[in-house]
Amino acid sequence: MVSMKSVFYGLLVAFGLLAPYVSVASEVDNDQNQMDQESFMEGEIRELPLIAPDAFLEQRTGDVQIFGPTDSIENTEDNINIEIDYQRARIDEVDTQKTEVLGQEVISQTITVTILSGPRQGEKVMINTGGGVNQNQGQIYAKGDVVVVAENTFDNNGELYIHDVYRLPGIGWMAGIFLIMTIIFARWQGLGGLMGLMLSIGILFWYVIPQLVAGQNPTLITLTGTMMIVSVTLFVSHGFRFRTLIALVSTLVTLVLAYGLSIFFVEITNMFGSGSEEVFYLQFAVQSASEVNLDIRGLLLGGILIGMLGVLDDVTVGQSAAMDEIHQANPQMGFKRLYRSGMSVGRDHIASMVNSLALAYVGASLPLFLLLYVNALGTPLWVTINSEFISQEIVRTVAGSSAILLAVPITSVFAAYWYSRRSFESDRDSTKTLRKRTGNRS
Repeated sequence: MVSMKSVFYGLLVAFGLLAPYVSVASEVDNDQNQMDQESFMEGEIRELPLIAPDAFLEQRTGDVQIFGPTDSIENTEDNINIEIDYQRARIDEVDTQKTEVLGQEVISQTITVTILSGPRQGEKVMINTGGGVNQNQGQIYAKGDVVVVAENTFDNNGELYIHDVYRLPGIGWMAGIFLIMTIIFARWQGLGGLMGLMLSIGILFWYVIPQLVAGQNPTLITLTGTMMIVSVTLFVSHGFRFRTLIALVSTLVTLVLAYGLSIFFVEITNMFGSGSEEVFYLQFAVQSASEVNLDIRGLLLGGILIGMLGVLDDVTVGQSAAMDEIHQANPQMGFKRLYRSGMSVGRDHIASMVNSLALAYVGASLPLFLLLYVNALGTPLWVTINSEFISQEIVRTVAGSSAILLAVPITSVFAAYWYSRRSFESDRDSTKTLRKRTGNRS
């Protein structure tokens, strides 16, 4: 029987050999994808307004360039230099003014801050936040708050404004509490899960995202990336065990089938990946920075694929572990009995996971759902459901749920076959050993 480590290393080699061909195939597939995308844009979108933060855009004759927060923007025609420098600052004094304009309360604040980082560390600066109506709690500052201030340089004249609240300490405490809880309740296996999470993030940020920004085919890149993630992180998180190998094979098979099913769903629903305005801003920014046209329909498929991976991990590992325990409780069970017992557990898993997946998608987009509901009070229900935003979330949910439906029987078949096979080989070895002992005695 082939060992788990041999299969694992074989998969890694296979993915290593596959990567160059993915890049070549991506260039070929992107031609057709771009033609479809351009025809859609010409037929459906006539004009797209752009709203971008200050100091991120430079308007030239026939040219728009996008720059990051730390980049320098130079306009040679007007001799304008703009730089943005971000620093931490502590609020020492707050003067809040409230006025009434047209029956609405307008709140403005004059704030004195002490710079905590950067070349102006220790300097006290006064900042006027301007005025606004219906401001939320995050837009009203208090003494002692730590904020992020941005310094605009325009013709060598610096101007400070509050960019955001400084949240990194809270994020650090939150991550620390989560880490401690994981180690306490899951012990070393929980630590392995955290290492697997870090590896997943690493593959996404050092392979998947750079390839997507470079204009490679999103579906092929995300399919390869998800296979790399699951091939490495499953063993890091759950150890080199036979049940983990079964979960890996089941996940890979399910990913390929679910990927094909997702393509079918996207095609029959005429999805173009334009359900949110962020996609158009992303497409504009990437095209301006690197002259690369993104395949937004491919990005939709890639997002569906990455989203379903976390669900498949849970389903295949849990199903494989459950069938391993059933096998250990009764090693004499054959393929049919093992499969039936596994599916009995798997049906409950399907029911709970499908509901969890739908709620996760709704929860992630809840504000947009509320906005759509408010704006669609006078719109027929079928028109609302027909909108690409709602249809896109339905496709995500159905594709992910279909992956769960496929994963449970696929994992059950593989687990029932291999566990019953091991039982058969174990019984055969025991019979041979008994015969040898009986022959020696005679």
